[in-house]
Formats: sequence, structure tokens, C-alpha cells
Amino acid sequence: QVQLVESGGGLVQAGGSLRLSCAASTRPFSSYAMGWFRQAPGKEREFVAGISRSGVIINYADSVKGRFTISRDNAKNTVYLQMNSLKAEDTAVYYCAARIQISTIPRDYAYWGQGTQVTVSS
Repeated sequence: QVQLVESGGGLVQAGGSLRLSCAASTRPFSSYAMGWFRQAPGKEREFVAGISRSGVIINYADSVKGRFTISRDNAKNTVYLQMNSLKAEDTAVYYCAARIQISTIPRDYAYWGQGTQVTVSS
């Protein structure tokens, strides 16, 4: 069983930055690829960024490329999402998820955190 806990969400003005963290209970953490997803009200959950077990393979949604950076620290069992130049359309609940192989598809992931709210005011 993998438990994931997100933190770092909040209210920020457009153009600002936030860093989300996702702490995992599983060991070794390096056994899992990690993904960040988001879900806005009335919309489906969508892929934001993913990182492979070693951190060598990284994927981003086109909507966040150049603004968001995913990283992981396997020694701390934590994955991060640095979000810069935030826009109102980035407002959503952000979730981290874990699976063995990196994927951009939400239904591929068996383990999810509870989510953290990010609100960007324009």
C-alpha cells in the first residue's frame, strides 16, 4: 500500500509561484514513477507532469511546459511540482499519483493523494 500526502497549495495572484510537495510512505520510493494531475470544477482530471523512477524521463502537459517543473528526491520520499507564472486557468485541485511505469493517463495510476487546492486570482 502506498500513501501519498500533498502539501503546498494555496491562494496566489496571477504571475506568482507555488511549490507543491507529495510525500510518499512507500519504500523504496524509487520503485514508483510519479505523476501530478489536476482537476478543476466541472472538468475531468488531467495530466500535468510525470517523472520516472530514476528521474531521467520527464513529461509535461503542453499547457504547463516552460512554467512548471517536476522533480523528485528519492532520499526524502518526495516529489515536487514547482509552478511559476501561474495563470487563473491553473486553478484546480492538484493530486499526486504513483505507479510502476510513468504514464500520462489518470486511470493507469492505482495510488493517489487526497489533493491540494491551488487557486490563482487574476
